[in-house]
Amino acid sequence: MRELPSQPTIDALYGLEPVFEPDGPESLQVTEFVAIQCPYCGERFETAVDLSAGSFSYVEDCQVCCQPIELVGDVDDDGALAGVRANRGT
Repeated sequence: MRELPSQPTIDALYGLEPVFEPDGPESLQVTEFVAIQCPYCGERFETAVDLSAGSFSYVEDCQVCCQPIELVGDVDDDGALAGVRANRGT
């Protein structure tokens, strides 16, 4: 009886990307809670950031003083959060 080729061999043969299994051991955490400090009032609070699209930049209002905060985040090649900066919004 002939042995079937492995999944990585089939992927390489046909130029396919590896299959992502949501519950698999290599599943990525796409949302993470981070503590930031408001650049206006100085209060610290937690907010959720989305890591699914890589590095990001968006504006979110401070949960305490409601001023606009630009959150800039760096995501490494493994999909892990490398850092977040909170700047005064424009």
